[in-house]
Amino acid sequence: MVVLKKILDFYINSSLHVALSAFALVSMTHYFFGVESDSSVAFFAFFGTVVGYNFVKYDAIARLNKTEIKKELKAIVFLSFISLLACFYFFLQLSWESKLSAVAFFGLTLLYTLPFFPNKLNARNWKGVKIYIVGITWVGVTVILPLVEAEIPFSIDVFLMAFQRFLLVFSIVLVFDIVDVKLDDIHLQTVPQKIGVKMTKRLGYLLLLLLLLLEFFYTNNHHFLPFFFKLLVCGTIAVFLFFANENRSRYYASFWLESVPILWWLVLILTVFKNLSGL
Repeated sequence: MVVLKKILDFYINSSLHVALSAFALVSMTHYFFGVESDSSVAFFAFFGTVVGYNFVKYDAIARLNKTEIKKELKAIVFLSFISLLACFYFFLQLSWESKLSAVAFFGLTLLYTLPFFPNKLNARNWKGVKIYIVGITWVGVTVILPLVEAEIPFSIDVFLMAFQRFLLVFSIVLVFDIVDVKLDDIHLQTVPQKIGVKMTKRLGYLLLLLLLLLEFFYTNNHHFLPFFFKLLVCGTIAVFLFFANENRSRYYASFWLESVPILWWLVLILTVFKNLSGL
């Protein structure tokens, strides 16, 4: 059990789990818009998420030369380096338009992590800004980038999908913020710190309801997952919101909650396979 726990911890701490979620969301975007699977974008998102998240999480530790997680940190640095090479390889496979989009969102990640002005905090520490930067970045990588690469023209459906994805990520981050409400620096001014845990949960329910209502405004509904699929996802996140509190273990959000997009993707794969096989 100890060995399995160490493997699970490394899987989470090295950002492989969240990267798999990004891969799943890109794949679902392809399906929603009838795009033939483009592995270059999906794998770019996967490896880019590993690099980006590890950079955000461990940059300060590496620069301050802390050694209490030295062995694990070395392994994560090695994995991040391999992921950076893979990310660059798949980056080269993208169109110039996609490359420009990818660079823009990478710049947003740098802004989130590094202070660009002397004696100033990075964007991650700007009051109340973190959740919006995270949401916009995920929308860019899992919605905008795949559609730019597929040369899908921007339409009302694209904007609806982007907004739905933002609401989805925003709601997920709310759960993280509730779990970490006692650990986060008070200067971050996360949503639970500003309005309280109870109101944060109500906000999350409202955003998930809005996400579902937006489904009825698509102009090409036959290209999208049945309504009950998104209802299933929103319902699952709502359950996580309901039971979220500051006493939950680190696995509650970092593993179980971040598994929701992956499970959604697996259900989609099984459904498509079932339809193709005529079962």
